[in-house]
Amino acid sequence: TLKPEQKRKQKLTVRFETPPGKQAQVDWSYCGRFSTPEGKTIPIYFFIIVLSYSRMIFIQFTTSMKMPELLRCHQDAFEFFGGWPETILYDNMKQVKISRNQWNETFMDFANHYGFIPKTHRPYRPRTKGKVERGADYIKGNFLTGRSFDGISDLNAQALHWMNNTANTRVHGTTKKRPIDLFPQETLIPYESTKPYRHIDPVARKVNYESMVNYLGSRYSVPPEYAGKTVEVTAQGGMIIINCLDIVVAEHRQALKPGQCIVNKDHIAELWKLTEQQVKPPSKTPWNVTFQPSVQQTPLAIFEEIST
Repeated sequence: TLKPEQKRKQKLTVRFETPPGKQAQVDWSYCGRFSTPEGKTIPIYFFIIVLSYSRMIFIQFTTSMKMPELLRCHQDAFEFFGGWPETILYDNMKQVKISRNQWNETFMDFANHYGFIPKTHRPYRPRTKGKVERGADYIKGNFLTGRSFDGISDLNAQALHWMNNTANTRVHGTTKKRPIDLFPQETLIPYESTKPYRHIDPVARKVNYESMVNYLGSRYSVPPEYAGKTVEVTAQGGMIIINCLDIVVAEHRQALKPGQCIVNKDHIAELWKLTEQQVKPPSKTPWNVTFQPSVQQTPLAIFEEIST
């Protein structure tokens, strides 16, 4: 008889309404695995951040929840909102907090760069960030259900349209107001006040002899002088940055989908130039044929006729 009462007490929650610009809540959500045209299956997740006062939502779909994607999603959200609040609340994800008393150093460097305070809810009490939890359920039930998408790019394009025309313009069930109408009251730290954070999380790759590097299923060109060498590849804010011995040797816009080949025309021109210089004359064969010059012999009878 004590168990039902204990469970009832565990569910007791005090609703906490934050003032404008004070807090946002962040979460990841898994959407399932889907097949690519190449026959592979990839996971799809969405990053969601909700401004706690206005309930403005930003979402972005990804194929990974690793640190580079988490930071990029934050930066895209900050640009979408035009800023960020004083604090951001998370669950106990390893990208944010390695253990109960240890923060992820990379994430703390990111938070310090933008000047917001990260916080996490108590273990086993996700209701502390109920605004973002309900937002994730809303996305799955309202946006994803019954729709079809042509890859990640189309998924995010439709999500942006849905945010601007549905999620942030509907009357919210709790506030009884539209998030877009409350949003002007948010006192966010301005987006322009801080330079974009550059995350360095390089991956070692060997440049092939076509002067290309393979990264996340796509190929990127580098100057041909680095063919055969090992370089470090980093994805930052939609850019692919390739370093060799702490020198940036190439920068490209990141491919929109796997299987693309992104090249710099100067790299290809130099590659053509070098390959033409390397064309060798035909090699000497290990055997020889000597042709003697043919000399026409004039019959003696002709000279006899001339002499007479």
